[in-house]
Amino acid sequence: MSYFEKHVFFCTNQREDGQPCCANHDAQAMRDYAKGRIKKLDLNGPGKVRINSAGCLDRCGEGPVLVVYPEAVWYTYVDQADIDEIVDSHLVGNKVVERLKI
Repeated sequence: MSYFEKHVFFCTNQREDGQPCCANHDAQAMRDYAKGRIKKLDLNGPGKVRINSAGCLDRCGEGPVLVVYPEAVWYTYVDQADIDEIVDSHLVGNKVVERLKI
C-alpha cells in the first residue's frame, strides 16, 4: 500500500527566460489554497492526501498544471473554483474532472 492514497504535485516553477511557466499563473498560491482545503477537510497525512510543490513538470505551454497520483491525471486550472472542483470531485469523490483534464 502507498504511504499516501493520493499525491498531488503542483508545478510552481519560475522560468528565467520569459517562457511560459506555472509561477506566472499564481501556482504557489493555488497550491497553498489546495493544501489548506485538504487540511480543513482532515484529508492530509499518511494514508490520505499529500499536496506538494514540484519543479518544472514540462507542460507549461498548457497553462498552470498539477498532476494527481497514483492515477496520473493531469489538470490545468484558472482559479480557486477550479481547485475546489478538483478537490471535491477527484480527491474526495474519486471522479476525474474531465473539463480540466489535459
